[in-house]
Parts: sequence; structure tokens; C-alpha cells
Amino acid sequence: MNEYALIMRHEDGHKVATPQQIEIWMNQTRDWMNSIAAPNKVVGGTGLLFDGAKVVWHNNVVTSGPLGDIKETIGGYIIIKATSIDEAVAFAKGCPVLQGDGNSVEVRQIARNDGPQ
Repeated sequence: MNEYALIMRHEDGHKVATPQQIEIWMNQTRDWMNSIAAPNKVVGGTGLLFDGAKVVWHNNVVTSGPLGDIKETIGGYIIIKATSIDEAVAFAKGCPVLQGDGNSVEVRQIARNDGPQ
């Protein structure tokens, strides 16, 4: 079984959600995570905070905020166990972040010391 990172991308990290929207999304995300955790597929993961982030560029230039030359932000990630990338994609398709127009979940296999499997 391989490990895959599901990287949740939000089209615009500057949009402000109401506390009620955030609560709904958190509940949906918790339910989605529980559906993956039940068959013992979750390895770990967390959300990422927007405030206080820095970007380190070539020649050690440091800028504020998680945004580079792109509009989207990475909202968080989880690492799951799956038998194939297709199974990992099937899990990703249930992610509540996909309710937002322009949002996405990137699915990447985790490199192992002995190479990709």
C-alpha cells in the first residue's frame, strides 16, 4: 500500500467566510475525514493557517503571505494510504473543499526511500 498526499487548494485565500460557513465546512470535512479514517486509510495531515505565512524565494528574498505569483492558496493536506492513485483520487473526490468554484485537491504519491511503488 502506498501513501498519497491530498493537497487542498482554495482559489482565493482572501475571501472571507462567515463563522457559520466555516462551521458547516468544518463539519463536512470532519465527516469526510471520518469516512476515510474508518477503513484505517488516514496517516495524518492538518489545515494550514493563512496569517503570518512567509514565502522564501531565490536569492533568499522573503515576502509576506502564502501567495506567490498565483491567486490560490493551500488550505491544508492529508496523507492517506491507498492501493493506487485511482483509489486516492476516489477519496479526493469526496473532499468538501471541492464545493468551492475553482478549488481543487491535488493527489500526489509520497516518495519512499526505495522509490515510487
